[in-house]
Amino acid sequence: MSALAPSRGLAAGVATLAFPGLLLAHTNSTLVYDCAAGLAHPLHGWDHLLALLAVGLWAAQQQGAARGWLPAAFVGGTAVGVALGAAGGALPGLEPALGTSVLVLGVLIAFAVRPTLAPGLGLVALVAVGHGLAHGAEAPAASGLTGYAAGLLLATAALHAAGYIAGLAAARRSALLPRALGAACAVAGCGLLLT
Repeated sequence: MSALAPSRGLAAGVATLAFPGLLLAHTNSTLVYDCAAGLAHPLHGWDHLLALLAVGLWAAQQQGAARGWLPAAFVGGTAVGVALGAAGGALPGLEPALGTSVLVLGVLIAFAVRPTLAPGLGLVALVAVGHGLAHGAEAPAASGLTGYAAGLLLATAALHAAGYIAGLAAARRSALLPRALGAACAVAGCGLLLT
């Protein structure tokens, strides 16, 4: 087995999630719509968009394994939350909690907090379950949950990657720039709580 085999498998998996219609024998299927709905959903709310970018930005501030595990914990927590939300598990006060998560993530970035791995993963997973609950509860009624969730999780990972890349690029320009982005995220979180 060559060293490229795992990366080829990962690339095939990402392509399958991004373009599920390529695998279908019939072109008139809702799977493509379901996945596209999931891909677009995180872009429809500032709370989700900012939280996903912030997790990537915060991961870029970390060292070692935390850089990869924080986004992975968020994706996993989101999957759990989507399943719970789609099953009707809604929490009262979820929207303010989502705004609070943006505020908290922004503060963590602004102060360049580097927790040990377990507390960082726990916090990120908890935030992710909340966001996943909202995503699952807001799943389009006509949508198949599997395709929707696949698109949603792919978009989540992509936004984490964008935040991570932005965080690394910002840190190369100035050590204070990522912190400033975190402060802006915290202010946006306050704004979300006020609306």
